[in-house]
Amino acid sequence: MFTRSSTYAAPPRSRTSRSRRAGRFVAVALAATACVTAMSGSANAIVNGQEATERYSFMATLPQWAGDVHAQCGASLITSRWLVTAAHCVDPARLDGIVRIGSADRESGGTVRHIKRTVTHPAYDVESDPSRNDIALVELDRPVREKPVRIAELVGEPGTPTRLLGFGTVLDTDNLADAVFPDRLQQLDTRIGAVNECSPGRADRTRICTISRTPGAMACFGDSGGPQIQRGRDGRWELVGTTSGDGDTDPTCGTGPGMYTNVPAYSQWIDKTIHTHR
Repeated sequence: MFTRSSTYAAPPRSRTSRSRRAGRFVAVALAATACVTAMSGSANAIVNGQEATERYSFMATLPQWAGDVHAQCGASLITSRWLVTAAHCVDPARLDGIVRIGSADRESGGTVRHIKRTVTHPAYDVESDPSRNDIALVELDRPVREKPVRIAELVGEPGTPTRLLGFGTVLDTDNLADAVFPDRLQQLDTRIGAVNECSPGRADRTRICTISRTPGAMACFGDSGGPQIQRGRDGRWELVGTTSGDGDTDPTCGTGPGMYTNVPAYSQWIDKTIHTHR
């Protein structure tokens, strides 16, 4: 869900200025009566992105229900049986209990596995604005053959090219009832922003300010938890972020920067958690 972004799943408005940013990516799950349309073959998405131009074997989706709304969060395969996503995406009451890995189609293809367990960062704080430590791990019941993405050692300096992936709404809106989800995976080319390019207090060493290279474009509802990737020295994609929320206070997605949890900043916690559950 997207805290305005993955699912960009958004909680109710009272508490949601924060949860919208930790939760607008979460919004999908909490709008129980929304009527959401799926758009087939859209070439215009994330918001104002484009259909994926290559195969991303590590891209995963966490199907979720919010009343009659079937939406999703994104996730990234980091080992043969573990994924990283946003903490606000792993509410067991909303999850379908399955994960789809390695497909460019939102509801078919790839490999489907059941969720064995989810582990939310112990310091996750949905009450803060923006949410702090918005990161979680998902363990699959069995390994998959899809190739994981490696976690970058460091996030690139401001200006570094990055790419966002997701199945979130292609229509820029702050109202989940108007969201339009694409059938095909979308991508958007972006760059790492300086801390001061996001609203004060929104970016720091654990949260990446992310700037679109396309006007009016950014991750939105349904993209939460999905990957932000950059090229490593060997030219391969590596993971730097998971979609967490918006980088400013504007109510729509495409008018401002995005905010991504800095995955390399949590590499020790990730390694320790995976080792503990071997």
